[in-house]
Amino acid sequence: MEVSIETNEIHSVNDLHAFDTELKVESETRLDKKRFACDKCGKAFSHKCHLNKHCRTHTNDKIYSCDICSKTFSLKDYLNKHVLTHTDEKPYSCDICDKQFSRKNHLKEHHTYIHTNEKPYSCDVCNKKFSRKGHLNLHCRIHTNDKRHSCDVCGKAFFQRGHLNAHYRTHTNDKPYSCVICDKSFSSKSYLKEHLRTHTDEKPYSCDVCKKTFSRKGILNKHYLSHSEKSYSYTCKVCSKDFSQKDYLNEHYRIHKNEKSFSCDMCGKEFSLKRYLNIHVRVHTYEKPYSCDICSKKFSHKHHLRKHCLSHTNEKSYSCDVCSKKFSHKDYLNKHFRVHTKEKPYSCVVCNKEFSRKNHLNEHFRTHTNEKPYVCDMCGKAFSKKHNFNRHHLSHTNGKTLSG
Repeated sequence: MEVSIETNEIHSVNDLHAFDTELKVESETRLDKKRFACDKCGKAFSHKCHLNKHCRTHTNDKIYSCDICSKTFSLKDYLNKHVLTHTDEKPYSCDICDKQFSRKNHLKEHHTYIHTNEKPYSCDVCNKKFSRKGHLNLHCRIHTNDKRHSCDVCGKAFFQRGHLNAHYRTHTNDKPYSCVICDKSFSSKSYLKEHLRTHTDEKPYSCDVCKKTFSRKGILNKHYLSHSEKSYSYTCKVCSKDFSQKDYLNEHYRIHKNEKSFSCDMCGKEFSLKRYLNIHVRVHTYEKPYSCDICSKKFSHKHHLRKHCLSHTNEKSYSCDVCSKKFSHKDYLNKHFRVHTKEKPYSCVVCNKEFSRKNHLNEHFRTHTNEKPYVCDMCGKAFSKKHNFNRHHLSHTNGKTLSG
């Protein structure tokens, strides 16, 4: 009996050694299966072709190109996924809200972010949380100021390559994304999405403080500054205008330097900022996309709509320290203050005459150029000043005619 037990124990030990050996061989075999390692990052692959594909992510070798937009990719899988953006094919749908996606990983991310609100990735610097690791990695570049993608044309740098690609189109004027409602075209898909909300009136971004809603996240972020004590941290040294961001201040300085890099294709008028050009084009197209919710009056510029809305509330939060006159907008107060200081920061490049307001300078400059941009659509008479044009237009509505 004792001998039998010993024999069993010996067999058990031998079996254990045999099992360990088998595990070791299996482990070594598994490791041997991934015998192709990347020289740059150490990642291992079981097939050399997989290693070769992986190496392209380091060399930025993009041998696969899209037949529709010519965008290039390092892997064929990436190209196949990209093609779905053109076909609008979305084979993956959410079981909860039925939203459809072109990629399976986008569906998973949607489910995690929207329905569970789970944000497992947090920034070590500011503790901001993210639902996707890729978003965290991109966010971390803000702290290190890692703008690794730079434009070959103007040198402007970006955190993300997608932003650089969209920026390139500002040089090529390529606008591959068109609105199905009004045919307006855009250089970026995100711009098209934002534009579509002007038709649907969708405002998915809401302020946590005052519950005001916005159609664009960027506008919400700017709005948050209005709740902050330091909402306007950057001031122009020439005209004292305040800005919430340094980039806006730098753009504004171009006005004083009279730098005008953007010109209108219709009338040749030049502008210091591209957004000023975009707003000006509406003079030719008569486009007024912004309307007042109270009286339905329409405006070509959102800033004009905001100022108009204050006329309904009669709210005047800004008062002059000298004469106590009140204003609905800080810009109006700053302009008014020059009445007391006699400051005239805007000067004519032709005759050096100085003005306290930019619009007064613009009107004056037309006396040199003989430009008359305001044309009556009833009689064709043209005017250099808008208020003269408005006064003239009333003569038609009242049944009068002007002589000369």
